[in-house]
Amino acid sequence: MSLPGSAFSPEGASTSLALSPVSRLAATYRALEHAFDKPFGPALNPLKHLGALGFMLLWLLVVSGTVLYIVLDTSAAGAYRSIEALTEVPWMLGTALRGVHRYAADAFVVVMAAHIVREWVLGHYRHFRKVPWITGVPLVALAFVCAVGGFWLNWDRLGQYSVVSTAEWLDALPFLASPLARNFLGGLSLGDRLFTLFVFIHIGVPLLLIFGLWFHIQRISLARVFPPRALAWGTFVTLMLLSFVAPVVSQGPADLSSVPQALAIDWILLFIHPLIDATSPLVVWALLGLAFVLLSVPPFLPAPAPAPVAVVYPDHCSGCARCFDDCPYSAITMVPHPNGRRGMRLAEVNADLCAGCGICAGACPSSTPFRSAETLVTGIDMPQWPVNDLRAQLVERLRAMPGPRRLVVFGCEQGTRTHLDATDVLHFPLICAGMLPPSFVEYALRAGADGVLINGCREGGCEFRLGQRWTAQRLSGEREPHLRSSVPAERWRTAWTDPGDEQALAAAVDELRRQCDTCAPPELEEKNR
Repeated sequence: MSLPGSAFSPEGASTSLALSPVSRLAATYRALEHAFDKPFGPALNPLKHLGALGFMLLWLLVVSGTVLYIVLDTSAAGAYRSIEALTEVPWMLGTALRGVHRYAADAFVVVMAAHIVREWVLGHYRHFRKVPWITGVPLVALAFVCAVGGFWLNWDRLGQYSVVSTAEWLDALPFLASPLARNFLGGLSLGDRLFTLFVFIHIGVPLLLIFGLWFHIQRISLARVFPPRALAWGTFVTLMLLSFVAPVVSQGPADLSSVPQALAIDWILLFIHPLIDATSPLVVWALLGLAFVLLSVPPFLPAPAPAPVAVVYPDHCSGCARCFDDCPYSAITMVPHPNGRRGMRLAEVNADLCAGCGICAGACPSSTPFRSAETLVTGIDMPQWPVNDLRAQLVERLRAMPGPRRLVVFGCEQGTRTHLDATDVLHFPLICAGMLPPSFVEYALRAGADGVLINGCREGGCEFRLGQRWTAQRLSGEREPHLRSSVPAERWRTAWTDPGDEQALAAAVDELRRQCDTCAPPELEEKNR
């Protein structure tokens, strides 16, 4: 039996075994994430913190770059000597500073590329995610401009090669009046004015990058700009070790009267120069243009219709702002209540930002099923799966279930997509685990369930970012609305699983069975209370 006006079916919505190529690609990536879960654990899996790692590396670049700028002689003649002097700093602190700056830049580009691939593979560029994707595209160009410009300030042979190659590449553009490359030909020394331009590029463009990143995350609530402490320290220590094991060294002072030979290229940051040498400047411009077109296209491709957005019912909204606090995408704002009472507020949903996840419904205090109203109308709800329908279906199906054991599974459709067809299990698929009001656990037990399992995505892998996190905190009593401590702990449990973790979910259901079989009958427990 399907829910009215809903694409969800309590009998299990995802029973098809056929996967599209896109779904198979996403499944392959999830398998890679799961492989990283084993050594790192779900909470510290770097593939689940790529955005936060990118921010951390950027802060590291800003701090180390500021110190380097302080010691840098910003003249063409003195730049190389001032950087080389770092090798003479006691305890290899100068070597560590220079190495951390370079390797953090390499890591930033790698993490940025991994972040783009992850979001693309998982389809995170449609509807409410469209603007973050579009604003992220120009940041790729800014990141590489920052990185390449850093090599120029050292003004060694590698920096000279990069500057000349970049100038020749820009000269291929037809709208430039005078060739830039002539500034570096004829055996002349580099002027301080041109070197000052290099300094401006390497300082000014990062400021644009930071502003762009701020704009990039504006539609994301509680965006993490720093990874978990253990992961952050592990990343920093790794960069330090690289700095000592493979110190960053200059490759001789720049000499415009000769062409650099046998250079050690940083292939992560400077790959574009050998590519120009192997092809031509125009070919590289064409490839670069194609790459950015491909990056920009995904949000504009045909996509399934967006999920229905949350609906606010003013007569039942108390203005508590819990939905505002819990929304993962800043789709909810608090506005003056239309009843005109001073201080009263009302939640308002921005349809363009709403993910249709239902986390707000799970946060609403009026979503409790214990309300005596015949028709349960909550302050904010999902039209495709109202809280009233969930309560009615729960009671109806529990009454129709023969027993002797009755288990209820509230399962996230974004997690393990499996059909729980055991005769003692009632499966209620949810848009996100976060849409479940915690009081439904107690309500299900009082309505005749012997045990309740709440199933959502793996830690750190929620499709809607915060659903698993908020659910866990609500159930543990750390976040409102919370599950009452009087609910018997042996009667409910959680299982955080992703697609492919069907066996883990089945094991969690079996464990709940064993727990319930060793407990007193619910009627006796209720009497004792």
